[in-house]
Amino acid sequence: MREISVKDIIPRVRDLCMDANYNIPHDVKIALKEAYEREESKVGKDVIAQILKNHEVSESEKLPLCQDTGFAVFFVSLGEDVHIVDGNIKSAIEEGVRQGYIDGYLRKSIVTDPVFDRKNTKDNTPAIVHIDIVPGDRVKIVFAPKGGGSENMSTVKMMKPADGINGIKDFAVEWVSNAGGNPCPPTIVGIGIGGTFEYAAYLAKKALLRPIGKRHFDERYAKAELEILERINRTGTGPMGLGGSITSLDVHIEIYPCHIASMPVAINLNCHAARHKEITI
Repeated sequence: MREISVKDIIPRVRDLCMDANYNIPHDVKIALKEAYEREESKVGKDVIAQILKNHEVSESEKLPLCQDTGFAVFFVSLGEDVHIVDGNIKSAIEEGVRQGYIDGYLRKSIVTDPVFDRKNTKDNTPAIVHIDIVPGDRVKIVFAPKGGGSENMSTVKMMKPADGINGIKDFAVEWVSNAGGNPCPPTIVGIGIGGTFEYAAYLAKKALLRPIGKRHFDERYAKAELEILERINRTGTGPMGLGGSITSLDVHIEIYPCHIASMPVAINLNCHAARHKEITI
């Protein structure tokens, strides 16, 4: 059994919050540069050029990629041979968020009550923490801040098994097309299929963490990812919804077994920033 102190987790999470908000992931940067070359619209090219310039300024000046620094969402793989000491891991992560968002001058966007007392918590907590128990003696923490614009363009639909893969394709293309410029395209589209109502949504969000260009291990789903991407990019929505041939950078599907009577399908969109960073302790 390996002991890991929360005293080691807190500062790492603090730095992770700032890193993810200042520095675009390498795969996203490469995908946007390639998108610039492929974009057919002059306006679309200009928009992508401004996005790339924004990334340069953010990285060099240590400024947020976007003014919306997001809800703090974490995916934690906790080794079964790890013993967290001096506290608990969720509290440690939230303290790291608190320090990171305050010290990094990142916008605090979380309110205490969703309906009545919408008062800002002033430190961007609480966080959303998904914990998965895995083999080993390490802790992997993935931070994926989620802005309101892209998160608002998310959905879950309880489809019929008879709808099949063609129904899923049509649903995804229609949803992204109707979202227009709201999620700040070029987007990454996460699609979760299977499980239950809530688990499909979890899968859709987790799908956004897969590196751009890495296809699903099942060739059938890999083919569907590429077909959906092609159809989305034929809608003409384009960068920031101003028209063009690049509406999405990629489509990622994640699946899970489901009930014989069900086929839940969730869609979660990431904006062009697609922020996520990870650490392993």
